[in-house]
Amino acid sequence: MSKKHNFSAGPCILPQEVFQKSAEAILDFNGSGLSLLEISHRSKDFVAVMDEARAIVKRLMNLGDDYEVLYLGGGASLQFAMVPFNLMKLEGGKAAYLNTGTWSAGAIKEAKKIGTVDVVGSSKEENYSFIPKDYQVGNEYDYFHCTSNNTIYGTQMREFPNVDTLLVCDMSSDIFSRVIDFSQFDIIYAGAQKNMGPAGTTLVVVKKEILGKTGRDIPSMLDYSLHIAKESMYNTPPVFPVYASLLTLQHLENNGGIAAAEVRNEAKAKLLYGEIDRSPLFETFCTVEEDRSLMNVSFKLLDESKKEEFDNAWKAAGISGLNGHRSLGGYRASMYNALPIESVQVLVDVMQNLK
Repeated sequence: MSKKHNFSAGPCILPQEVFQKSAEAILDFNGSGLSLLEISHRSKDFVAVMDEARAIVKRLMNLGDDYEVLYLGGGASLQFAMVPFNLMKLEGGKAAYLNTGTWSAGAIKEAKKIGTVDVVGSSKEENYSFIPKDYQVGNEYDYFHCTSNNTIYGTQMREFPNVDTLLVCDMSSDIFSRVIDFSQFDIIYAGAQKNMGPAGTTLVVVKKEILGKTGRDIPSMLDYSLHIAKESMYNTPPVFPVYASLLTLQHLENNGGIAAAEVRNEAKAKLLYGEIDRSPLFETFCTVEEDRSLMNVSFKLLDESKKEEFDNAWKAAGISGLNGHRSLGGYRASMYNALPIESVQVLVDVMQNLK
């Protein structure tokens, strides 16, 4: 099989080591004679997996015992409802949201079904081409919600605001990609399939002291406190995605951790953005340079007459997953942690050969 350069936005590229170890576990997990796919989630072997999968997150994020780590089902989209159910007060509840793209708009839509939502900043009218910055979040809100990286539009929050309330962030598409003070957040959630594993599980990191203060009778499956009490096993967890996520995080930890990943990611972004800025044929959808995403570079070809030639060239070079999101068009190069800079160089070479 020829090598593919996988720029898919998600499910995304993972380290080859993760594929190999996952495949071995599917055939025979820990020499048990059973597949990972068929062992009990209550077995000693898998309980050890879940314990380490939770512990490694806190190590990488440098968080203490005041935080809990959960692996849940339902995707990050389920968190759009879980967050307000657990944080928005039953009487007079109100939350502030920053609208920076399709996924934050989805979070806003769900939260409005549960309580009052104020959109304190938005770039919707400008097709989400930048990150709003001129907004204030006061203590009248139960929490403030933001999305750190916007896969479709290629924008990213490089800094996070100081707010007088709880800080919640959807980090689905850039988690573990750069050094952040994770302790500034009260809840972090992320679908695994963008940067830490296969689809099927969602990581939630929550500060324990913020829970149980809404006055709501929360449905059991939506209650963070219940999932914490059951150590992410209130119901049968997504066993394989949790294991593959653990392998991915172990690979990250063994290769310099988040700090080293950030250096690699910045180098990849510099290489690709440098070619886009140099070439008269390409332009990013993000209109503010400081808001450019390190993870997802969304760009367009300015001369549509060259589209067929460009498409044929990058496909012939073994590049996969470069088409832009259907709602935006153009192209999108997703450069998650596992993508080597050599793949970015292949894309840049194709762009340079387009005359």
